[in-house]
Amino acid sequence: MTNSVQSRVRSLLLATALLGVGLILSGCSTTRQVHSTTQTLSIGLEPQVLHAYGIAFITPSSATGQEEDKQALALAFTEALKKARPTLRVVPLPATLSAINRANLAGEYRQMFEDSRLTGIFSRDTLLKVSRVTGARYLAQLKLGGFRQESKNRWGTLGIRMLETKTTSLRLYLQIWDGEDGSVAWEGAQELSSSHETLKENAISFKTAVEQSAAELLARLP
Repeated sequence: MTNSVQSRVRSLLLATALLGVGLILSGCSTTRQVHSTTQTLSIGLEPQVLHAYGIAFITPSSATGQEEDKQALALAFTEALKKARPTLRVVPLPATLSAINRANLAGEYRQMFEDSRLTGIFSRDTLLKVSRVTGARYLAQLKLGGFRQESKNRWGTLGIRMLETKTTSLRLYLQIWDGEDGSVAWEGAQELSSSHETLKENAISFKTAVEQSAAELLARLP
């Protein structure tokens, strides 16, 4: 290899290294794109009634089939709701489940969900009992339609990995039931796709994705 070629290779390697250092110093992230689609339908939910009677979370459903996803979903969404509506009385999922168990309604509650898988309907009688033991007229049920994380490397000159594209997608649904008459008072669907290029290994967390989707849905809640 001639001195001229060696000099060019060294210069290229130096430029590559400086670019990598520059990216690190600038925060390790260059671009971020978020695309979301939100659909909502208000059937009979009035703002003053929601604040007057409160809302309790019941067990979410998850297409992933993993129990920890449902628990994490309820926790993250509850935190987002409390932040968005600090004056609203919110009964988190653990408090709802505790109230149901104390009232000896666990079997009836389980049967309500088993029937719902076939009909999409929650029993009016059971909803009313859950509403009364939690002290909240409205009951919120979350559905996790899907959650996916992907990574794709972007390679630079000489096979050096320059950036990694992290992509997170989430599909989330929310139904609010009126525990007094057994009707659906409000529902919404949210699809989120977020991607960014980074040198870091960590992808966008499930909690962050849920909080972003929750913010979109809650902004349209009466």
